[in-house]
Amino acid sequence: MFTERFLRDKRGVRLDPEERARLEAAISDVRTLEPRSTLVRAGEHLLTSTLLLEGFMSRYIDDRNGLRQLVAVHVPGDFVDLHAYPLKVLDHDVATMTAATVAIVPHQKLDTITSELPELARKLWFATLIDAAIHRAWLFRLGRLDGVGRVAHFLCETNARLASAGLSDGRRFALGLTQNDIAEICGLTNVHVNRVMRHLREERLCVFRSSLVEILDPERLIARGQFNPDYLYIDAGPRDAQPFLAKVP
Repeated sequence: MFTERFLRDKRGVRLDPEERARLEAAISDVRTLEPRSTLVRAGEHLLTSTLLLEGFMSRYIDDRNGLRQLVAVHVPGDFVDLHAYPLKVLDHDVATMTAATVAIVPHQKLDTITSELPELARKLWFATLIDAAIHRAWLFRLGRLDGVGRVAHFLCETNARLASAGLSDGRRFALGLTQNDIAEICGLTNVHVNRVMRHLREERLCVFRSSLVEILDPERLIARGQFNPDYLYIDAGPRDAQPFLAKVP
């Protein structure tokens, strides 16, 4: 089912069968996208929003020299640009990072949902609030953590989000991103990220090789990244993911 991962394992917010059916009925198209392809341009007038089914996507802003800063990474189950529904125009671009499959939901269908199913509308609003919470965590990461801490925090966050979507067992997950992608996410240079990855490997905290992340010491990785998962509002997941879903003392 297209919406199986949407709001899965979110604290106190789940779709009932009728809501899931209505949301799936609102999908007008399913598209397969190539890696590194732009779906939305900043300033473009939008009449649809995008639900990510497979792959990774990002939201980003280019500087005047054409260098980009990633401001969000999306995993399967995320409504990538649901905030385009009220805004109609975004102030950033949206693109795939890997090959991706997306479902397109016209805003006209969301009009019907919000008028006929206010509880489902509240749950869609909840999804946008999670996006905002993740933004705040990213600001903390960039403003207060060193290079190793930034990468550790991002890997912990991604593991928790993928575990919630059923795509991590809590210790291992596929991450089809490059070191340069991680540099753009964490506000570091590619060379710095290479040193950080070597440090994490030598300290037996985490290994990132061939698009696979293996977490060797969850507690120490969490501590190194000062990762507190409360902002993700996840209340379930695989047993091995529990250290990433419980508040760290």
